[in-house]
Amino acid sequence: MTTTAREGPGGAPAGRERLGTGKLRLPDVVAQSVGFMGPVFSSAFVIPLVIGIGSATGQGGGLASPLSVIIAAVGIFGLGWVVSSYARRIHAAGSLYDYVTDGLGERVGAVAGWLYYGGVMVLGASLTLLIGGFVQSTIRSELGSATIPDWAWTLVIVGGLSVLAYLGVQVSTRFQLTMALVSLSVLTVFFAYVVVHLGGANSARAFEPSSAADGWKGIFLGVLYGVLLFVGFETSANLAEETPNPSRHIPFAVMFTAGLALVYFVLATYAQIAGFHFDLKALAAAASGPVFVLGSPAAEGGYGAIWLRRLLELVVALDMLAVAMGIFVSASRGLFGMARQRHLPAVLARVDRRRGTPVIAIGALSALCGVFVVLDQAFPGLYALPRTPHYFAMFAWGATFGAFSMVIVYLLMCVGALRRPRTGGAVLSVASVVGLLISAGALFGSVYEVTAPTIWAPWLSLIWLGVGVVVTTLAIGRRPVGREPARTAPRPPPTGAAPEG
Repeated sequence: MTTTAREGPGGAPAGRERLGTGKLRLPDVVAQSVGFMGPVFSSAFVIPLVIGIGSATGQGGGLASPLSVIIAAVGIFGLGWVVSSYARRIHAAGSLYDYVTDGLGERVGAVAGWLYYGGVMVLGASLTLLIGGFVQSTIRSELGSATIPDWAWTLVIVGGLSVLAYLGVQVSTRFQLTMALVSLSVLTVFFAYVVVHLGGANSARAFEPSSAADGWKGIFLGVLYGVLLFVGFETSANLAEETPNPSRHIPFAVMFTAGLALVYFVLATYAQIAGFHFDLKALAAAASGPVFVLGSPAAEGGYGAIWLRRLLELVVALDMLAVAMGIFVSASRGLFGMARQRHLPAVLARVDRRRGTPVIAIGALSALCGVFVVLDQAFPGLYALPRTPHYFAMFAWGATFGAFSMVIVYLLMCVGALRRPRTGGAVLSVASVVGLLISAGALFGSVYEVTAPTIWAPWLSLIWLGVGVVVTTLAIGRRPVGREPARTAPRPPPTGAAPEG
């Protein structure tokens, strides 16, 4: 049973499109940000890009990549401060879309929501392809057989995620919390073991600018990729309507996640560089990925055993599931919020009456995942990369599209905070400038010396933005339902303003 708002005389809403309220606690909110960000997944697949392995330019922070991660984190803390400032006042499911609306107006905010959640959905659909392919290829390589094809694994995973998302947000966040805690604990212990095992071979070279092969240029290219490690840290804000104390819980979750990620990513980056004895050629030769090679037996250049490598493969898969679950939660709340404002079809705002979940929005994301499965299977050359399975190439495209789209909205949020400051004074202004600069840098890194087919993703993101301008402009004329369910805190007047009345 679902319920939607019914309009009364004059178009005013006679009912409310409301998510389940007051169900979540602080650990649930933190789980959303940590789960979406996927620190374990990122340490396996994104940190090599920060180092310069497999990146579009072939350049990165090199041996000084931990320094690149620290600099990237400074920008992320700036963004986090801006998000926290908004989150103390605005408690709506639309998250960054509502924040951009507050700073730059409804028209720009609607386009930002179209771009942000479009990017999140494409990222999620491509990630499910990667999970299915990763599971199937891992089973084949470790056990010598794989009777279930990758597309079937993907459909099973999408079905399971859809059911969990439908059962309720608390079920979804607890699933993320479990997957993230298990995977993060295992990888943290493993990286710490590698560092301790090295003993006197450890070195502070990884934090010295002179260690980068291309100097500061390489370090800052590493920074641009380093921002991608943190993408999604802000998504706990999507749960504001379902949290009893969003003014405290959302800011804490955002800043805590950024801080936790900084510590973990510095450890993970250093362990991968030091684990290969500061040899970039050896790192680049790790065909299965540096993390998995480090977990392999000593005869294969690692510090572990076959069982440990298999454990690492398992926990990376678990973290990918946490990321996918986080995307289902975030995207469904975003589609719901935009539909409630009538920037998207009203049917997407339908909510299960008993569970308080946006069932149609969840179904829309599940359907997009199915479309990606069809594209992957029917057009195996659609997005081909050399020596790369097509499911991974599709993920590379989707991740680039999604990250590029989301970072544009980060930038707009910071511009809005500078244009219409409310509270926070000089600290918020400085944070906005820092966030704006790191966002602009990340966008530059997405196109700098990038060739086809990867460069198609940013261009398609900009085309999607243009489509959003048209669609949301046409939708603006319709009477919105309004943010009735959003528990929005009173907005204080600007500093120095005279009291009203």
